[in-house]
Amino acid sequence: MTGTIWIEESGIVGTPILITNTHSVGVVRDSVIAWMLQNGGTEQLWGLPIVAETWDGYLNDLNGFHVKREHVFAALDGAHGGAIAEGNVGGGTGMHLFEFKGGTGTSSRRVRVQGIADYTVGVLVQSNFGRRSQLQVAGIPIGRDWPDDAPFTRESGPVNELGSIIVVVATDAPLLPHQLKRIARRVSMGIARTGSVASNSSGDIFIAFSTANEGAALASGLPALKMLPNERITPFFEATVYAVEEAIINALVAAETMDGYAGHRAIELPEERLRAVLRTYNRLDE
Repeated sequence: MTGTIWIEESGIVGTPILITNTHSVGVVRDSVIAWMLQNGGTEQLWGLPIVAETWDGYLNDLNGFHVKREHVFAALDGAHGGAIAEGNVGGGTGMHLFEFKGGTGTSSRRVRVQGIADYTVGVLVQSNFGRRSQLQVAGIPIGRDWPDDAPFTRESGPVNELGSIIVVVATDAPLLPHQLKRIARRVSMGIARTGSVASNSSGDIFIAFSTANEGAALASGLPALKMLPNERITPFFEATVYAVEEAIINALVAAETMDGYAGHRAIELPEERLRAVLRTYNRLDE
């Protein structure tokens, strides 16, 4: 994930956050700067865009460098509020998840801080990890109900060992950088609830930011910042953990079977079969 050193140093996210495939980080990073210059410039005299990646080399011709500047501009120009597309979209197009088709997933939670206000915790994931046998949904070992036929296996080993996940957590709660770092650390707990063990070579990278305290990046004056006390932060940890878990499952359910590069295929999770298993364990509220 590029740009993180400056976030550590300043506590400020000053550019859009983009997620792509592994070999497209460079072109996406450069294109973000070009887009920012075209749309009013950067906050400083320079820009350090935040660009993260996961590996899609099973379904995508990774070395074909198919992501171009115009794709980045289209993504930025098309950004909007409201519902976010999930599954085989954007950077999630070529991803796999627990040896099913994976991709982009979202989820959110409302947190009520008594006597202060209600806040939202939103999560976006680009999921690309896991063995079939590890998959858990609602605490149920779902993956055991599907033969571990390792559909991605090749001579050099199972491709899914190269899996990764990028998670972005956003909130409107007034949390300071050290508190947001604590939020980001809880992301791994949500991932673990789906069965992940963060295998060797898995890139599990997270970022959390707050849209509160809009004047925090002012270059002069004395910004007046608000923060929730640490004693009120635990519900935000809980919201993050459960939203991350749900976002991963949403990515799995939303993704559709895809035929990709060199005849490779990733199949979608059979949703009705998933429902049947959950119903057996009384985990489905219908």
